[in-house]
Amino acid sequence: MQAASSDPFQTVRGELAALRHQVTGVRGRVIAGVDGLVILHDTMAGAEPHDIAALAAGAHGISRTCGAALGQGTFSEVTIRNSGGYLAVYAGGDLALLAVIGDSGLNIARLHLEAPSGHRPALGRPDDQRDRQPPVGNLNAATTPGPRVRA
Repeated sequence: MQAASSDPFQTVRGELAALRHQVTGVRGRVIAGVDGLVILHDTMAGAEPHDIAALAAGAHGISRTCGAALGQGTFSEVTIRNSGGYLAVYAGGDLALLAVIGDSGLNIARLHLEAPSGHRPALGRPDDQRDRQPPVGNLNAATTPGPRVRA
């Protein structure tokens, strides 16, 4: 009999690893708290995960304010397009965000189809376990020691 995994984010890691293979142009992913702190990441060289987490939190805050001011409901997602690529930020429950970095060839329509249905529920699970302190680390690592953040 196999011992149970001690990694509470194993399912999330698997789903996010699949995202890179399902959507052309995905260069990295960061799971962050709405406070801008990194929970998990898998980014390419040149993208600092802590900066991406802070940008995602800022985009979330502005989008949430716009939704409230316009009477359009709660935050769902926001996409920022630049000449060299994209940053898409998705809600993962009340306390988590999924930030996806894409190059200029990102299939954004496919990302919008894959990310919301496949990743928001998985991201919501850590919110349900508020007493658990998630490790900051790389999505590809089985477990990564590091500073602990409270969700």
